[in-house]
Amino acid sequence: MRLHPVFPQLWWPNGYGKQPLYKVEAALKKNETILDEKNYNIGLRTLTVRKEKDQWGESFEFNVNGISIFAMGADYIPEDNLLARCNPERTEKLIKDCVEAHFNCIRVWGGGIYPEDYFFDFCDKYGLIVWQDLMFACAVYEMNDEFAENIKKEAEDNIRRIRHHACLGLWCGNNEMEWGWVAWDFPKTAKLRTDYIKQFEIFLPQVAKETDPNTFYWPASPSSGGGFEDPNNENMGDVHYWDVWHGLKPFTDYRNYYFRFASEFGFQSFPCLKTVESFTLPEDRNIFSYVMEKHQKNGAANGKILYYLSENFKYPKDFDLLLYTSQILQAEAIKYGVEHWRRNRGRCMGAIYWQLNDCWPVASWSSIDSFGRWKALHYFAKKFFAPVLLSACEEGTQVGLYVTNDTLAQVKGKIIWSLRNNRSEIIREGSKEIAVDALNAAICEQLDFSDVLTSKELLRSTYLEYSLIIDNNCISAGTVLFTKAKHFEFIDPEIIVDVGEQADRFIITVQSKTFAKYVELDIKDADCKFSDNYFDISAGTNITLDELKEKLTVRSIFNIA
Repeated sequence: MRLHPVFPQLWWPNGYGKQPLYKVEAALKKNETILDEKNYNIGLRTLTVRKEKDQWGESFEFNVNGISIFAMGADYIPEDNLLARCNPERTEKLIKDCVEAHFNCIRVWGGGIYPEDYFFDFCDKYGLIVWQDLMFACAVYEMNDEFAENIKKEAEDNIRRIRHHACLGLWCGNNEMEWGWVAWDFPKTAKLRTDYIKQFEIFLPQVAKETDPNTFYWPASPSSGGGFEDPNNENMGDVHYWDVWHGLKPFTDYRNYYFRFASEFGFQSFPCLKTVESFTLPEDRNIFSYVMEKHQKNGAANGKILYYLSENFKYPKDFDLLLYTSQILQAEAIKYGVEHWRRNRGRCMGAIYWQLNDCWPVASWSSIDSFGRWKALHYFAKKFFAPVLLSACEEGTQVGLYVTNDTLAQVKGKIIWSLRNNRSEIIREGSKEIAVDALNAAICEQLDFSDVLTSKELLRSTYLEYSLIIDNNCISAGTVLFTKAKHFEFIDPEIIVDVGEQADRFIITVQSKTFAKYVELDIKDADCKFSDNYFDISAGTNITLDELKEKLTVRSIFNIA
């Protein structure tokens, strides 16, 4: 009999390959008596952070099995403010929602808790690299013998518990403490400054090295490598960028920066009406009511949402539409940043937005609320984190169309674009065959409409529609407005919706008579998840969505005012 050798397969992050896991059994015996035994599920891979000097500074990128990947994901906080309500089923659903939105990475924030074992089991199973903060955040700690022994035991226990997981990408000393010493206003004594260095750049790195020498250690997030040397440096290490949101900068400000790894940036929105109804009475449904402000932990944030709304959209005519518009604002803000950094793949190698989830029903930066309902941002993430992305960078009447290919194979296809008026009538159109190498981003088309868009009226009534077709399938698509949405001359799209049944699912077909932007589908009095949502359609375009059938509602940006 001829034997065929069977070789173990490598573990890969989501989007790059499969996640095979192998059972390892270890037993300690004395003669034939088992004194202790352990069982582990492990994945075989090499995983580290690569830092190399280049023309921009120094790279910062996850390298898996010799391949440098662009990290895409969000920051994770505790799933509930009452930990007894957390459970494996809830966590698995959240991780699967991440995978569905093409995440390959998740950062466990240092201001929360160390997750349960099953969290890492699911990240192993579904292919999410875990950036694991140690649980120190936004504070100042005094080092003494007792405290040192305490944190040594805490770190050792958790590192030993987690270190065998294939998903583990790095250990990070703390969240925002080095940055705080440089940029925040608090009492800063020489001893406490020295204690910081002792704790995060001498003591804990040594504990990590002794306990888990195979995993990369990073002193803080953000950091350029430690020593209080410009911890939010654009050209090395990781960055937390908050001028969009806290600094009230416009969304386009993201395009001024080419961070090596953006590990935290975010924008708030309100949850949907069904979630708000869970903690309000009808008289509370005003964003400045006592109850609404108590379900907001960022001080002036409700006012900031209104500020950004005034910059981009007309004022919504009712409370429900205000909630909807806030989610569109959030989704557009994060899209601006992610698409820009993915267009600059190689220079930037990570976009981890703040934040993934909520621990209670609240206005926040999350893309999934505390009930597990997807906000507009999570639907947008499914598009802007797609392995092959077609994105547009507009400047005046010029538009560059870029293809980002985060797969291990070259992609070939066709870009199709059309310049249309607000009735979706084509003014100009074109197409181009493209080929983009694996793990690369390239500008594939440069368009100039200065000879067409010659007046404010035309700028306010014309849009660009673009799509990438591969093997007769639309892989990625979008639209560009040449003015702010609040100034665009939208026409009532008179959206028509048809629902049909197919096998074990419902198919929803959406058709518009004119250009419709941010089309939202929802089910009254029920929860559901659509294959796509908050999308743009031109007149005559059909969109099919796998969904539920009853109590369907639909609206677009036209409806807000």
